[in-house]
Amino acid sequence: MRQRRTGDCMDIARLRALLDDVREGRADNEQVLAFLRDLPLADLGYATVDHHRALRQGASEVVFAPGKTAEQIAGVVRELTRTGQNVLVTRINEEQAAFLSREVPETRHVAAARVATVEVTPIVRLRGRPVALVSAGTADHCVAEECAESLRAFGVPYERMYDVGVAGLHRLWARRDVFDRASLAIVIAGMEGALPSVVGGLVSIPVIAVPTSVGYGAGAGGVAALLGMLTSCASGVSVCNIDNGFGAAFAALRMFQSAHRFAWAESSP
Repeated sequence: MRQRRTGDCMDIARLRALLDDVREGRADNEQVLAFLRDLPLADLGYATVDHHRALRQGASEVVFAPGKTAEQIAGVVRELTRTGQNVLVTRINEEQAAFLSREVPETRHVAAARVATVEVTPIVRLRGRPVALVSAGTADHCVAEECAESLRAFGVPYERMYDVGVAGLHRLWARRDVFDRASLAIVIAGMEGALPSVVGGLVSIPVIAVPTSVGYGAGAGGVAALLGMLTSCASGVSVCNIDNGFGAAFAALRMFQSAHRFAWAESSP
């Protein structure tokens, strides 16, 4: 099917460059209007790739692999990288990742996280204290690593604190210095999901809780942990969906971006 493209990637840096061209007389209003008239997108037939998302949300479109063929994933990745965007693919399986690696040799696949990334430009590390990435047990590793790889792709600094669940709270207390250095905490736990409440009662930084599907029958695939986190006695704990390490990472990205905008506004005359 014929591909239709209406422009290239639009992000904050490119928009600022365009505005600089207008100010310096290198472009006029009509050229700018022509450039911005259509939102930049690419119709691939099976997918409509959003090249405008980085401007709206501070991060390029993320590819969710389940439900897509390996060929479709590769096609979307090629289209995103064509305009100079880095790409994050989540929940990718081994077969899909192998095909993508053949089609796009720059692919970096982390099987433990079920994540693939393609970096065509250097990742810009965001300023600020790191995220404390906390997981209760080794069984939560896959969700925690999805979160870690997503944070890395977004340029959000983080520090791991793994296998510190409530079955042995001395492990958490022994590493409490991590919280002193952190701007916020992402706490990942299965079973009864108690760890975010414990962390929420110890720290003043924001806490994002992620329930996992780890647990025995009554855990109902993570529902027990989800309900426990939603009814936490620690005030102000925010909760993501079951096994959604990516969602927690994107929430952290939004917090970092908001803090940066607030600091910029405070420093402006």
